[in-house]
Amino acid sequence: MIRIYRAANLAEANIVRGMLEAHGINAYVSGHYLQGGVGDLPPMDLMAVMVDDDDELRARELIRSYESGALALSDDDIPESDS
Repeated sequence: MIRIYRAANLAEANIVRGMLEAHGINAYVSGHYLQGGVGDLPPMDLMAVMVDDDDELRARELIRSYESGALALSDDDIPESDS
């Protein structure tokens, strides 16, 4: 496995993981349990998203699209609320 993305926090790591998995790439969040050590550990580079080596290039392309906003939903993509 290779680290493909360094996340600022657990929520961001899981968003990226979910996005990759939605595109057929198995991903794993590492550092999940290190949050409990904040205070004893430096508060950076704790969260990372990992993928299989074979998926690296495709995952990097998807992450570039994610970071540029190319994968963002438009107002037309969001369903109307019934309430």
